Amino acid sequence: MKARTAIYGGSFDPLTNGHLDVVRAACRLVDRLVLAVGVHPGKAPLFSAEERLAMLVEVCTPVAAAENAAIEAITFDGLIVAAAQNAGASLLIRGLRDGTDLDYEMQMAGMNAAMAPAIQTVFLPASPSVRPITATLVRQIAAMGGDVSSFVPAGVLARLKTRFPR
Repeated sequence: MKARTAIYGGSFDPLTNGHLDVVRAACRLVDRLVLAVGVHPGKAPLFSAEERLAMLVEVCTPVAAAENAAIEAITFDGLIVAAAQNAGASLLIRGLRDGTDLDYEMQMAGMNAAMAPAIQTVFLPASPSVRPITATLVRQIAAMGGDVSSFVPAGVLARLKTRFPR
């Protein structure tokens, strides 16, 4: 039987409980999940690509293992469909929080399907408890000294506290 491989791309800056929710759901569907950290020149992320990869591996490996899925973390700097092809993925995972996400992601899915018809986009709805979480809001709250402990995994929280000591 052929192993089913999916790719889940994002900035993961930082990894949030919302991302983790999508990872858990995706691992229930596939044998191998490739987490792809987007690296784009001109953007100044809070965490380096290496730090984001380390957080993904640290936090997501036990989640994947619990669902009997293998996990891998890579970086990419082009189109996600190209990264999917390079990783041997036939599924592109996208998380949805609300209708605004759906509108945007439907457009992206259409464009990705036109460029790479063999790659199927799969939308996974966020669990209600994590729907309001965005990495942007987490960064903003942490920068202003707010408590983000309910929005990120413990390892990510520790890293955020080193960036924003208060």
